[in-house]
Amino acid sequence: MGTEANPLITRHKCSACFKQFKRKEHLVEHMKISYHSVHQPRCPVCLKHCKSFESVREHLNGPLQKPTCSEVFSVQGCNLCLKVYNSSNSLHKHKEICCLASPVPLGTAFMHSTECQVNMSVSNDKDHNLEGLKGVAMDCEMVGGGSDGSIDICARVCLVDEDENIIFYAYVQPEIPVTNYRYELTGLTKEHLKDAVPLMEVKDEILKILYNGEPVERLRLDGGKARLLVGHSLEHDLYCLRMKYPVHLLRDTAKYQPLMKTNLVSHSLKYLTRTYLGYDIQTAVHDPYEDCVSVMRLYKRMRSQDHQMEGMKPQNLSTDFDSLQPEELEKMSPDELYEISRPNYRCWCLDSK
Repeated sequence: MGTEANPLITRHKCSACFKQFKRKEHLVEHMKISYHSVHQPRCPVCLKHCKSFESVREHLNGPLQKPTCSEVFSVQGCNLCLKVYNSSNSLHKHKEICCLASPVPLGTAFMHSTECQVNMSVSNDKDHNLEGLKGVAMDCEMVGGGSDGSIDICARVCLVDEDENIIFYAYVQPEIPVTNYRYELTGLTKEHLKDAVPLMEVKDEILKILYNGEPVERLRLDGGKARLLVGHSLEHDLYCLRMKYPVHLLRDTAKYQPLMKTNLVSHSLKYLTRTYLGYDIQTAVHDPYEDCVSVMRLYKRMRSQDHQMEGMKPQNLSTDFDSLQPEELEKMSPDELYEISRPNYRCWCLDSK
């Protein structure tokens, strides 16, 4: 009977997600594939680490919720940022700031094609050089080409800075005939694109803004003048613009792990905006300015997270699971294993450090 009870006494508990294992080597293997770190989303009550904020929400309010955490969060928690406050007064004041007002859509009458030329020249003005701003949000509106209208053609593009100011806005001249203007979603007609700006000209202007005077060959992984490009499903937008931009400078809310579903599939921008910012977008015609502002707000909210590193070893420390022998790892405590664990994505909070 003593041997049967022994495994229960010697269970090895993960310091991050609290899973328990009968054998130490199983805990070690778990730590190798879990990528636990201070950057992972956590339950604000019990501090359990999760893959994404969606996992945290299920932990708090889902079918398999933890009752003790759910009870505390229902009274003291903010449903948008998932933080817990000590008093109802503090929570109320926080919610007034956390729940944002919807940006006012520009509509399709913001500027005509001839005015786009003027707006593009403003984007390169010396008084509007984006100095000191780290991120630029971009959104494209697509119409359809091909026999069935299923080919996405960029027809309108908008860029905003971190203060939600428009720095570039243009209608784009289609490179192939438009067979479906998708009017119900875009609000665009043939007239909007009659004298639109050629795609190559649009591409060149956008790259001037993003590189911000930084020569392409001198782009560095950290620092430099080039701007971070923020967006949702950026790979698709860049493809439609026939444009390339360094991967390390992309901040995509569709691919950022903390913002993904529990199975790490992307959410829509509409869902993310409602869930994390507290307002609705795309209720009628899709507006690129509205989407730009929303995606920038999401980025800034994720970037502003304060992940305390107290008690943790530096994240650039060379010691990790691959540098140690199995017997060395099995001698380490759960806390020590957690200290050498690293995330498998770059947390956006590092952009502000």
